[in-house]
Amino acid sequence: MKKIAILIAWVPFAAFAAGGPQVTIYNDGFATVKEDRALALAEGVSEVRVTDMSRQLEPDSVLLRELSPEPFGVKILEQSFINDPLTEGLLLYQMEGKTLRFEEKREDGTVKEHTGKLIRSGYVPGGGDSEEPIVEEDGAVRFSLPGQPVFEGIDPNAFLKPSLVWQIAAKKAGECPIEVAYVTAGMSWEATYSLVAPAEGSDLFDLSGWISLQNHTGKTFANADIKLIAGDVQKAQAYNRGGGRRYAMKAMAFSGAEEAMPEERAFDEFHLYTLPRPVLLRNNELKQVEFIRASGVKGNRYYVYNPLVGYRYGGGRNEDPDYGITESKKVGVRIEISNSETNQLGVPLPKGRMRLYRTDSVDGRREFTGENQMDHLPKNELLKLDMGSAFDLVGERKRVDFSVDSTGKRMTESFEIKLRNRKEKDAVEIRVVEPLYRCANWKITAKSLDFTKIDANTVEFRAPVPADGETVLTYTVQYSW
Repeated sequence: MKKIAILIAWVPFAAFAAGGPQVTIYNDGFATVKEDRALALAEGVSEVRVTDMSRQLEPDSVLLRELSPEPFGVKILEQSFINDPLTEGLLLYQMEGKTLRFEEKREDGTVKEHTGKLIRSGYVPGGGDSEEPIVEEDGAVRFSLPGQPVFEGIDPNAFLKPSLVWQIAAKKAGECPIEVAYVTAGMSWEATYSLVAPAEGSDLFDLSGWISLQNHTGKTFANADIKLIAGDVQKAQAYNRGGGRRYAMKAMAFSGAEEAMPEERAFDEFHLYTLPRPVLLRNNELKQVEFIRASGVKGNRYYVYNPLVGYRYGGGRNEDPDYGITESKKVGVRIEISNSETNQLGVPLPKGRMRLYRTDSVDGRREFTGENQMDHLPKNELLKLDMGSAFDLVGERKRVDFSVDSTGKRMTESFEIKLRNRKEKDAVEIRVVEPLYRCANWKITAKSLDFTKIDANTVEFRAPVPADGETVLTYTVQYSW
Protein backbone atom coordinates (compact mmCIF):
# COMPACT_ATOMS: atom_id res chain seq x y z
CA MET A 1 0.00 0.00 0.00
CA LYS A 2 1.40 3.37 -1.05
CA LYS A 3 0.45 6.29 1.22
CA ILE A 4 1.01 9.91 0.21
CA ALA A 5 -0.04 13.11 2.00
CA ILE A 6 -1.16 15.75 -0.51
CA LEU A 7 -2.83 19.16 -0.65
CA ILE A 8 -5.13 20.04 -3.54
CA ALA A 9 -5.75 23.50 -4.98
CA TRP A 10 -9.30 23.35 -6.32
CA VAL A 11 -10.20 24.65 -9.77
CA PRO A 12 -13.39 26.75 -10.11
CA PHE A 13 -16.64 25.02 -11.06
CA ALA A 14 -17.04 23.42 -14.46
CA ALA A 15 -20.16 21.73 -15.77
CA PHE A 16 -20.47 18.10 -14.63
CA ALA A 17 -20.77 15.58 -17.45
CA ALA A 18 -21.20 11.94 -16.51
CA GLY A 19 -19.71 10.68 -19.76
CA GLY A 20 -17.00 8.12 -20.38
CA PRO A 21 -13.36 8.58 -19.42
CA GLN A 22 -11.01 10.76 -21.44
CA VAL A 23 -7.81 8.88 -22.25
CA THR A 24 -4.70 10.34 -23.90
CA ILE A 25 -2.21 7.65 -24.90
CA TYR A 26 1.46 8.28 -25.64
CA ASN A 27 3.89 6.40 -27.88
CA ASP A 28 6.12 5.49 -24.97
CA GLY A 29 3.84 3.18 -22.99
CA PHE A 30 1.82 5.43 -20.71
CA ALA A 31 -1.41 7.43 -20.72
CA THR A 32 -3.22 10.20 -18.89
CA VAL A 33 -6.78 9.44 -17.78
CA LYS A 34 -9.58 11.76 -16.69
CA GLU A 35 -12.74 10.28 -15.17
CA ASP A 36 -15.87 11.81 -13.66
CA ARG A 37 -16.85 10.30 -10.31
CA ALA A 38 -19.35 11.11 -7.57
CA LEU A 39 -18.24 11.06 -3.92
CA ALA A 40 -20.64 10.47 -1.03
CA LEU A 41 -19.32 12.89 1.59
CA ALA A 42 -20.13 13.44 5.24
CA GLU A 43 -19.70 16.78 6.94
CA GLY A 44 -16.28 16.92 8.53
CA VAL A 45 -13.71 14.20 7.88
CA SER A 46 -14.68 10.96 6.15
CA GLU A 47 -13.00 8.10 4.30
CA VAL A 48 -13.90 7.72 0.62
CA ARG A 49 -12.98 4.89 -1.73
CA VAL A 50 -12.62 5.27 -5.48
CA THR A 51 -12.52 1.76 -6.90
CA ASP A 52 -11.74 0.21 -10.28
CA MET A 53 -8.59 2.23 -10.85
CA SER A 54 -5.71 1.30 -13.14
CA ARG A 55 -3.42 -1.28 -11.59
CA GLN A 56 -0.45 0.70 -12.94
CA LEU A 57 -1.60 4.12 -11.76
CA GLU A 58 1.16 6.47 -10.59
CA PRO A 59 -0.15 7.63 -7.19
CA ASP A 60 1.79 10.88 -7.09
CA SER A 61 0.25 11.95 -10.41
CA VAL A 62 -3.34 12.09 -9.12
CA LEU A 63 -5.14 15.41 -9.60
CA LEU A 64 -8.72 16.23 -8.59
CA ARG A 65 -11.19 18.90 -9.61
CA GLU A 66 -14.46 19.60 -7.82
CA LEU A 67 -17.32 19.95 -10.32
CA SER A 68 -20.18 20.92 -8.03
CA PRO A 69 -21.96 24.26 -8.74
CA GLU A 70 -22.16 24.68 -4.96
CA PRO A 71 -18.67 23.83 -3.69
CA PHE A 72 -18.34 21.41 -0.80
CA GLY A 73 -15.07 22.98 0.34
CA VAL A 74 -13.38 19.64 -0.12
CA LYS A 75 -9.82 19.15 1.11
CA ILE A 76 -7.82 15.95 0.70
CA LEU A 77 -6.03 15.19 3.97
CA GLU A 78 -4.49 11.87 2.99
CA GLN A 79 -4.36 9.51 0.02
CA SER A 80 -3.61 5.79 -0.14
CA PHE A 81 -3.35 3.61 -3.24
CA ILE A 82 -4.39 -0.02 -2.64
CA ASN A 83 -2.86 -2.07 -5.43
CA ASP A 84 -3.17 -5.54 -3.93
CA PRO A 85 -6.84 -6.42 -4.42
CA LEU A 86 -8.40 -9.55 -3.01
CA THR A 87 -7.20 -12.86 -4.46
CA GLU A 88 -7.03 -16.41 -3.20
CA GLY A 89 -3.34 -15.87 -2.47
CA LEU A 90 -4.02 -12.76 -0.40
CA LEU A 91 -6.78 -14.51 1.56
CA LEU A 92 -4.39 -17.37 2.31
CA TYR A 93 -1.78 -14.84 3.43
CA GLN A 94 -4.32 -13.30 5.82
CA MET A 95 -5.14 -16.77 7.19
CA GLU A 96 -1.56 -17.68 8.15
CA GLY A 97 -1.48 -19.22 11.62
CA LYS A 98 -5.15 -20.21 11.45
CA THR A 99 -6.96 -23.47 10.78
CA LEU A 100 -8.43 -23.80 7.31
CA ARG A 101 -10.53 -26.33 5.44
CA PHE A 102 -9.42 -27.78 2.08
CA GLU A 103 -11.22 -29.89 -0.52
CA GLU A 104 -9.22 -32.48 -2.46
CA LYS A 105 -10.82 -33.60 -5.72
CA ARG A 106 -9.89 -37.20 -6.51
CA GLU A 107 -9.62 -38.86 -9.90
CA ASP A 108 -12.83 -40.83 -9.30
CA GLY A 109 -14.76 -37.58 -8.83
CA THR A 110 -15.12 -37.82 -5.06
CA VAL A 111 -14.05 -35.03 -2.71
CA LYS A 112 -12.01 -35.55 0.43
CA GLU A 113 -11.98 -32.84 3.08
CA HIS A 114 -8.83 -31.83 4.93
CA THR A 115 -8.44 -29.53 7.92
CA GLY A 116 -5.05 -28.12 8.74
CA LYS A 117 -3.18 -25.20 10.20
CA LEU A 118 -1.80 -22.85 7.56
CA ILE A 119 1.75 -22.12 8.69
CA ARG A 120 2.83 -20.34 5.51
CA SER A 121 0.62 -19.40 2.57
CA GLY A 122 3.36 -19.07 -0.06
CA TYR A 123 1.91 -15.72 -1.14
CA VAL A 124 4.27 -12.73 -1.19
CA PRO A 125 2.56 -9.30 -1.06
CA GLY A 126 3.54 -6.88 -3.80
CA GLY A 127 3.94 -9.46 -6.54
CA GLY A 128 7.24 -11.00 -5.41
CA ASP A 129 8.27 -14.56 -6.16
CA SER A 130 5.98 -17.03 -4.43
CA GLU A 131 7.19 -19.55 -1.85
CA GLU A 132 6.11 -23.09 -1.05
CA PRO A 133 3.07 -23.16 1.25
CA ILE A 134 3.35 -25.06 4.54
CA VAL A 135 0.34 -26.82 6.12
CA GLU A 136 0.24 -28.82 9.37
CA GLU A 137 -2.37 -31.62 9.28
CA ASP A 138 -2.80 -34.31 11.96
CA GLY A 139 0.62 -33.51 13.40
CA ALA A 140 2.39 -33.84 10.04
CA VAL A 141 3.82 -30.97 8.01
CA ARG A 142 3.54 -30.79 4.23
CA PHE A 143 5.00 -28.29 1.75
CA SER A 144 1.90 -27.98 -0.39
CA LEU A 145 -1.79 -27.30 -0.04
CA PRO A 146 -3.77 -30.53 0.49
CA GLY A 147 -6.55 -29.26 -1.75
CA GLN A 148 -8.57 -26.24 -2.79
CA PRO A 149 -8.89 -23.85 0.18
CA VAL A 150 -12.42 -23.12 1.38
CA PHE A 151 -13.01 -19.74 3.06
CA GLU A 152 -15.93 -19.09 5.36
CA GLY A 153 -16.53 -15.55 4.12
CA ILE A 154 -15.01 -12.35 2.81
CA ASP A 155 -14.55 -9.16 4.78
CA PRO A 156 -17.11 -6.66 3.41
CA ASN A 157 -14.36 -4.03 3.50
CA ALA A 158 -12.01 -6.08 1.32
CA PHE A 159 -10.61 -4.41 -1.79
CA LEU A 160 -11.73 -6.32 -4.88
CA LYS A 161 -10.06 -3.96 -7.38
CA PRO A 162 -7.20 -1.42 -7.23
CA SER A 163 -8.53 1.58 -5.32
CA LEU A 164 -7.72 5.07 -4.14
CA VAL A 165 -8.66 5.76 -0.51
CA TRP A 166 -8.95 9.37 0.57
CA GLN A 167 -9.36 10.99 3.96
CA ILE A 168 -11.48 13.99 2.95
CA ALA A 169 -12.61 17.04 4.90
CA ALA A 170 -15.82 18.65 3.62
CA LYS A 171 -17.89 21.59 4.84
CA LYS A 172 -21.18 19.84 4.13
CA ALA A 173 -22.60 16.38 3.45
CA GLY A 174 -23.92 15.15 0.12
CA GLU A 175 -22.93 13.76 -3.26
CA CYS A 176 -20.06 15.75 -4.73
CA PRO A 177 -19.19 15.34 -8.44
CA ILE A 178 -15.46 15.41 -9.14
CA GLU A 179 -13.00 14.82 -11.94
CA VAL A 180 -10.01 12.62 -11.11
CA ALA A 181 -7.00 12.65 -13.44
CA TYR A 182 -3.88 10.52 -13.28
CA VAL A 183 -0.98 9.04 -15.23
CA THR A 184 -0.84 5.29 -15.77
CA ALA A 185 1.62 2.92 -17.36
CA GLY A 186 0.46 -0.19 -19.20
CA MET A 187 -1.14 1.59 -22.14
CA SER A 188 0.47 2.33 -25.50
CA TRP A 189 -0.18 2.85 -29.17
CA GLU A 190 1.79 2.42 -32.35
CA ALA A 191 1.27 2.98 -36.04
CA THR A 192 1.61 0.28 -38.67
CA TYR A 193 1.65 0.99 -42.38
CA SER A 194 1.17 -1.06 -45.53
CA LEU A 195 2.62 -0.04 -48.89
CA VAL A 196 1.05 -2.05 -51.70
CA ALA A 197 2.55 -1.81 -55.19
CA PRO A 198 1.05 -3.21 -58.40
CA ALA A 199 2.91 -5.73 -60.54
CA GLU A 200 6.57 -5.25 -61.49
CA GLY A 201 7.30 -2.15 -63.52
CA SER A 202 5.38 0.36 -61.40
CA ASP A 203 6.19 2.07 -58.13
CA LEU A 204 2.84 3.78 -57.54
CA PHE A 205 1.81 2.59 -54.12
CA ASP A 206 -1.41 2.38 -52.15
CA LEU A 207 -0.69 3.43 -48.56
CA SER A 208 -2.81 2.56 -45.54
CA GLY A 209 -2.01 3.22 -41.91
CA TRP A 210 -3.51 1.70 -38.77
CA ILE A 211 -3.29 2.71 -35.14
CA SER A 212 -2.96 -0.19 -32.68
CA LEU A 213 -4.04 0.54 -29.10
CA GLN A 214 -2.92 -1.77 -26.29
CA ASN A 215 -4.35 -1.77 -22.78
CA HIS A 216 -2.54 -3.66 -20.01
CA THR A 217 -3.60 -1.47 -17.09
CA GLY A 218 -5.82 -4.07 -15.40
CA LYS A 219 -8.85 -1.85 -16.08
CA THR A 220 -11.44 -1.68 -18.86
CA PHE A 221 -12.29 1.77 -20.23
CA ALA A 222 -15.87 1.88 -21.50
CA ASN A 223 -17.17 4.59 -23.84
CA ALA A 224 -13.77 6.28 -23.73
CA ASP A 225 -12.80 9.36 -25.71
CA ILE A 226 -9.32 8.56 -27.03
CA LYS A 227 -6.55 10.95 -28.02
CA LEU A 228 -3.09 9.89 -29.17
CA ILE A 229 0.09 11.94 -28.79
CA ALA A 230 2.79 11.36 -31.42
CA GLY A 231 6.27 12.52 -30.46
CA ASP A 232 9.04 11.87 -27.98
CA VAL A 233 7.74 13.10 -24.62
CA GLN A 234 10.29 13.47 -21.82
CA LYS A 235 9.29 11.48 -18.76
CA ALA A 236 11.15 10.62 -15.57
CA GLN A 237 11.74 7.04 -14.49
CA ALA A 238 8.41 5.29 -14.02
CA TYR A 239 6.93 4.49 -10.61
CA ASN A 240 7.50 0.83 -9.73
CA ARG A 241 4.07 -0.75 -9.83
CA GLY A 242 5.07 -4.37 -9.37
CA GLY A 243 4.19 -7.32 -11.54
CA GLY A 244 0.89 -8.53 -12.88
CA ARG A 245 -0.48 -11.37 -14.93
CA ARG A 246 -0.65 -11.03 -18.69
CA TYR A 247 -3.27 -12.61 -20.88
CA ALA A 248 -3.53 -13.18 -24.61
CA MET A 249 -4.59 -10.03 -26.41
CA LYS A 250 -7.79 -9.97 -28.41
CA ALA A 251 -7.50 -8.16 -31.71
CA MET A 252 -10.54 -6.12 -32.65
CA ALA A 253 -10.53 -3.89 -35.71
CA PHE A 254 -13.20 -1.37 -36.47
CA SER A 255 -12.97 0.72 -39.58
CA GLY A 256 -14.24 0.74 -43.08
CA ALA A 257 -14.89 3.01 -46.01
CA GLU A 258 -17.86 4.50 -44.20
CA GLU A 259 -15.92 5.28 -40.99
CA ALA A 260 -14.55 8.73 -40.24
CA MET A 261 -10.78 8.90 -39.91
CA PRO A 262 -9.06 10.20 -36.75
CA GLU A 263 -8.51 13.95 -36.74
CA GLU A 264 -4.87 15.13 -36.70
CA ARG A 265 -3.59 18.50 -35.49
CA ALA A 266 -0.42 20.06 -34.10
CA PHE A 267 -0.24 20.23 -30.30
CA ASP A 268 2.66 21.99 -28.57
CA GLU A 269 5.80 20.29 -29.99
CA PHE A 270 3.90 17.13 -30.87
CA HIS A 271 1.01 15.95 -33.02
CA LEU A 272 -2.32 14.85 -31.63
CA TYR A 273 -4.81 12.39 -33.14
CA THR A 274 -8.41 12.25 -31.91
CA LEU A 275 -10.45 9.13 -32.61
CA PRO A 276 -13.78 9.98 -34.27
CA ARG A 277 -16.02 8.20 -31.75
CA PRO A 278 -15.88 6.71 -28.23
CA VAL A 279 -14.49 3.19 -27.94
CA LEU A 280 -14.62 0.27 -25.54
CA LEU A 281 -11.02 -0.57 -24.65
CA ARG A 282 -10.93 -3.77 -22.62
CA ASN A 283 -8.08 -4.84 -20.40
CA ASN A 284 -5.49 -6.92 -22.30
CA GLU A 285 -7.06 -5.99 -25.62
CA LEU A 286 -5.44 -4.80 -28.82
CA LYS A 287 -7.75 -2.55 -30.82
CA GLN A 288 -6.99 -1.22 -34.29
CA VAL A 289 -8.25 1.89 -36.08
CA GLU A 290 -7.43 2.95 -39.64
CA PHE A 291 -6.17 6.54 -39.70
CA ILE A 292 -4.82 7.16 -43.21
CA ARG A 293 -5.46 5.88 -46.72
CA ALA A 294 -3.91 7.18 -49.96
CA SER A 295 -3.64 5.90 -53.54
CA GLY A 296 -1.20 6.73 -56.31
CA VAL A 297 1.70 7.49 -53.96
CA LYS A 298 4.92 7.69 -55.96
CA GLY A 299 7.82 5.75 -54.51
CA ASN A 300 11.36 5.82 -55.83
CA ARG A 301 12.95 2.38 -55.48
CA TYR A 302 16.71 2.19 -55.81
CA TYR A 303 19.61 -0.04 -54.80
CA VAL A 304 22.44 0.69 -52.37
CA TYR A 305 25.78 -1.10 -52.07
CA ASN A 306 27.33 -0.15 -48.73
CA PRO A 307 29.89 -2.88 -48.02
CA LEU A 308 31.44 -1.12 -45.02
CA VAL A 309 28.45 -0.40 -42.79
CA GLY A 310 29.78 0.85 -39.47
CA TYR A 311 33.11 2.12 -40.79
CA ARG A 312 33.46 5.85 -40.17
CA TYR A 313 36.28 8.33 -39.81
CA GLY A 314 37.01 8.43 -36.10
CA GLY A 315 39.52 11.26 -35.93
CA GLY A 316 43.29 11.31 -36.21
CA ARG A 317 45.05 9.18 -38.82
CA ASN A 318 44.66 5.46 -39.54
CA GLU A 319 47.60 3.77 -41.28
CA ASP A 320 46.56 0.17 -40.52
CA PRO A 321 46.82 -1.67 -43.88
CA ASP A 322 44.21 -4.24 -42.80
CA TYR A 323 41.57 -1.68 -41.89
CA GLY A 324 38.55 -1.51 -44.18
CA ILE A 325 39.22 -4.62 -46.27
CA THR A 326 36.23 -6.61 -44.99
CA GLU A 327 33.19 -6.51 -47.21
CA SER A 328 29.60 -7.57 -47.77
CA LYS A 329 28.31 -8.68 -51.15
CA LYS A 330 24.69 -7.79 -50.46
CA VAL A 331 23.02 -4.96 -52.34
CA GLY A 332 20.22 -3.31 -50.38
CA VAL A 333 16.78 -2.22 -51.57
CA ARG A 334 15.64 1.26 -50.52
CA ILE A 335 12.28 2.97 -51.01
CA GLU A 336 12.11 6.77 -50.98
CA ILE A 337 8.76 8.57 -50.69
CA SER A 338 8.03 12.28 -50.50
CA ASN A 339 5.50 13.09 -47.79
CA SER A 340 3.96 15.95 -49.79
CA GLU A 341 0.50 16.93 -50.98
CA THR A 342 1.64 16.60 -54.60
CA ASN A 343 2.40 12.96 -53.76
CA GLN A 344 -1.09 12.34 -52.29
CA LEU A 345 0.20 12.70 -48.70
CA GLY A 346 1.38 15.86 -46.94
CA VAL A 347 0.36 14.89 -43.39
CA PRO A 348 2.52 14.17 -40.31
CA LEU A 349 3.06 10.41 -40.01
CA PRO A 350 3.80 8.96 -36.55
CA LYS A 351 6.61 6.47 -36.16
CA GLY A 352 5.84 2.80 -36.66
CA ARG A 353 6.37 -0.31 -38.74
CA MET A 354 6.13 -0.10 -42.53
CA ARG A 355 5.39 -3.27 -44.51
CA LEU A 356 5.86 -3.53 -48.27
CA TYR A 357 3.72 -5.71 -50.54
CA ARG A 358 3.77 -6.22 -54.30
CA THR A 359 1.07 -7.70 -56.50
CA ASP A 360 1.98 -10.89 -58.34
CA SER A 361 1.30 -10.31 -62.06
CA VAL A 362 0.51 -14.02 -62.57
CA ASP A 363 -2.25 -14.63 -60.02
CA GLY A 364 -2.95 -11.12 -58.69
CA ARG A 365 -2.08 -12.01 -55.09
CA ARG A 366 -0.27 -9.56 -52.85
CA GLU A 367 3.03 -10.86 -51.52
CA PHE A 368 5.03 -9.50 -48.60
CA THR A 369 8.46 -8.24 -49.74
CA GLY A 370 9.95 -6.47 -46.70
CA GLU A 371 9.44 -4.25 -43.68
CA ASN A 372 11.25 -1.75 -41.51
CA GLN A 373 10.69 0.77 -38.73
CA MET A 374 10.19 4.42 -39.60
CA ASP A 375 10.67 7.41 -37.31
CA HIS A 376 8.21 10.31 -36.96
CA LEU A 377 7.92 11.93 -40.39
CA PRO A 378 6.86 15.59 -40.68
CA LYS A 379 5.05 16.65 -43.82
CA ASN A 380 7.16 17.63 -46.84
CA GLU A 381 10.03 15.41 -45.65
CA LEU A 382 11.49 12.35 -47.40
CA LEU A 383 10.82 8.87 -46.08
CA LYS A 384 13.71 6.47 -46.67
CA LEU A 385 13.14 2.79 -45.93
CA ASP A 386 15.65 -0.03 -46.26
CA MET A 387 13.70 -3.12 -47.31
CA GLY A 388 16.19 -5.98 -47.32
CA SER A 389 18.56 -7.15 -50.05
CA ALA A 390 18.12 -7.72 -53.79
CA PHE A 391 18.48 -11.40 -54.69
CA ASP A 392 19.83 -10.81 -58.23
CA LEU A 393 22.31 -8.04 -57.44
CA VAL A 394 25.83 -8.65 -56.14
CA GLY A 395 28.64 -6.32 -55.12
CA GLU A 396 32.31 -7.16 -54.72
CA ARG A 397 34.82 -4.69 -53.30
CA LYS A 398 38.58 -5.22 -53.49
CA ARG A 399 41.47 -2.97 -52.51
CA VAL A 400 44.08 -3.02 -55.25
CA ASP A 401 46.69 -0.62 -53.86
CA PHE A 402 47.71 0.96 -50.57
CA SER A 403 50.81 3.02 -49.75
CA VAL A 404 51.99 5.36 -47.01
CA ASP A 405 54.49 8.17 -47.65
CA SER A 406 55.45 9.35 -44.18
CA THR A 407 57.95 11.87 -45.53
CA GLY A 408 55.41 13.39 -47.90
CA LYS A 409 52.69 13.04 -45.25
CA ARG A 410 50.21 11.27 -47.46
CA MET A 411 48.49 7.92 -47.99
CA THR A 412 47.11 6.56 -51.23
CA GLU A 413 44.48 3.83 -51.54
CA SER A 414 42.78 2.38 -54.63
CA PHE A 415 39.69 0.17 -54.95
CA GLU A 416 37.95 -1.91 -57.57
CA ILE A 417 34.23 -2.49 -57.06
CA LYS A 418 32.40 -4.97 -59.29
CA LEU A 419 28.61 -4.73 -59.50
CA ARG A 420 26.74 -7.63 -61.11
CA ASN A 421 23.11 -7.62 -62.20
CA ARG A 422 21.62 -11.08 -62.82
CA LYS A 423 18.17 -9.78 -63.74
CA GLU A 424 17.40 -11.02 -67.25
CA LYS A 425 15.52 -7.94 -68.50
CA ASP A 426 15.94 -4.96 -66.20
CA ALA A 427 18.90 -2.62 -66.10
CA VAL A 428 19.41 -1.02 -62.67
CA GLU A 429 21.29 1.80 -61.00
CA ILE A 430 23.25 0.95 -57.86
CA ARG A 431 24.35 3.69 -55.46
CA VAL A 432 27.74 2.79 -54.00
CA VAL A 433 28.48 4.35 -50.60
CA GLU A 434 32.17 4.66 -49.70
CA PRO A 435 33.41 5.98 -46.33
CA LEU A 436 36.79 7.74 -46.47
CA TYR A 437 37.96 6.73 -43.04
CA ARG A 438 41.74 7.19 -42.85
CA CYS A 439 42.19 10.95 -42.47
CA ALA A 440 40.20 14.19 -42.40
CA ASN A 441 41.89 15.59 -45.52
CA TRP A 442 41.24 13.56 -48.66
CA LYS A 443 41.07 13.94 -52.41
CA ILE A 444 39.76 11.60 -55.11
CA THR A 445 42.61 11.60 -57.65
CA ALA A 446 41.19 9.06 -60.11
CA LYS A 447 37.73 7.65 -60.74
CA SER A 448 35.77 5.76 -63.38
CA LEU A 449 32.45 7.39 -62.39
CA ASP A 450 31.51 10.75 -60.95
CA PHE A 451 30.73 10.93 -57.24
CA THR A 452 28.65 13.03 -54.85
CA LYS A 453 29.96 14.14 -51.46
CA ILE A 454 27.42 12.95 -48.86
CA ASP A 455 29.21 14.35 -45.81
CA ALA A 456 32.74 15.31 -44.74
CA ASN A 457 34.08 11.76 -45.10
CA THR A 458 31.57 9.88 -47.28
CA VAL A 459 31.06 9.80 -51.04
CA GLU A 460 28.47 8.12 -53.26
CA PHE A 461 28.88 6.79 -56.81
CA ARG A 462 25.86 6.00 -58.98
CA ALA A 463 26.63 3.08 -61.25
CA PRO A 464 24.32 1.95 -64.09
CA VAL A 465 24.42 -1.84 -64.47
CA PRO A 466 22.94 -3.49 -67.59
CA ALA A 467 20.59 -6.48 -67.45
CA ASP A 468 22.55 -9.70 -66.94
CA GLY A 469 25.74 -7.63 -66.96
CA GLU A 470 28.50 -6.13 -64.86
CA THR A 471 29.87 -2.66 -64.14
CA VAL A 472 33.33 -2.10 -62.67
CA LEU A 473 33.88 1.01 -60.58
CA THR A 474 37.42 2.10 -59.72
CA TYR A 475 38.70 5.03 -57.74
CA THR A 476 41.83 6.24 -55.95
CA VAL A 477 41.81 8.43 -52.85
CA GLN A 478 44.79 10.34 -51.48
CA TYR A 479 44.93 11.40 -47.82
CA SER A 480 47.25 14.13 -46.55
CA TRP A 481 48.13 15.68 -43.20
